[in-house]
Amino acid sequence: MSIEIRNIHKQFGDFTALGDVSLDIESGELVALLGPSGCGKTTLLRIIAGLETADSGTIAFSGEDTTHVHVRERQVGFVFQHYALFRHMTVFENVAFGLRVRPRATRPSESEIKCKVHELLGLVQLDWLADRYPSQLSGGQRQRIALARALAVEPKVLLLDEPFGALDAKVRKELRRWLRRLHDELHVTSIFVTHDQEEAQEVWDHPASPFVYGFLGDVNLFHGRAHEGEMLIGADHHAVRLDSPEHGDAQDAKAFAYVRPHDLDVARYIPGGLNSGIVAKLTRAIVVGPVARLELEAHEDQGFGKDAIIEAQLGSAQFRQEGFAEGDLLVLTPRRARVFVEG
Repeated sequence: MSIEIRNIHKQFGDFTALGDVSLDIESGELVALLGPSGCGKTTLLRIIAGLETADSGTIAFSGEDTTHVHVRERQVGFVFQHYALFRHMTVFENVAFGLRVRPRATRPSESEIKCKVHELLGLVQLDWLADRYPSQLSGGQRQRIALARALAVEPKVLLLDEPFGALDAKVRKELRRWLRRLHDELHVTSIFVTHDQEEAQEVWDHPASPFVYGFLGDVNLFHGRAHEGEMLIGADHHAVRLDSPEHGDAQDAKAFAYVRPHDLDVARYIPGGLNSGIVAKLTRAIVVGPVARLELEAHEDQGFGKDAIIEAQLGSAQFRQEGFAEGDLLVLTPRRARVFVEG
């Protein structure tokens, strides 16, 4: 089932939660809504579900206007961050709940419910926990049961609101992988709300705006000027040139560039040498497994400002081979950057 969201606006008092939001989601697609807390992700999800009403705008499922259709009629499954399982019910009863409360005319028989529930528990690989209570499960198991309960009513649309937010990093990573496999098997149109950048890969690779770049973190910001397809960062006599063909029309315009830590080449500073790059002092090095994360202080006479911190990342083997130590002067050269022209 495709979803067409058109010009949704939602106000809470003086606060605008959603301002003219439009979005198309293809049938069978898994889409992540990524953003900081309070930006309206959950509000949009609740409006799609019918749990909240928009002040203006429309929601259509496969071309059919559902803006004023009751939540019970929308065939939507909803999974919350905090599981929302019934503590007094077993795993089996939790998953069966949505089937048992159906109107008598559409309610399956007890044998059909039993078969359906065991099928779903098998799907989420927890059929051996049917007789347990939620308090006897781990966080990851509870969330998979919540997903099985949402799927029991055979939703046309599955909405997941920070479903793994309350779990530790290792479990979150496992469940993300598991959810992707499950979606590939079921092809239920799914919308996934998250503030975890790892759960929304496309915007990491192709951020559309400076706000998105900044929100995604792990990025260095350099100011300079763009001119005819090039950007110069730093003071003139130390300027680093970056290709920016997308700004070929710029004429000595204020600009800024985002460079991710792993897109910086790191070399030792050679006194009296060419050193074409950003000269910076290594102030801290953290080596974790195969990766060395460096914090550097830009040299103040380069136009970056005193105490400006630059983050770089390289392989721990290269770090050890080069013999870099805290206090060393290094030269940083951006391999890739995203340039934005101000105004």
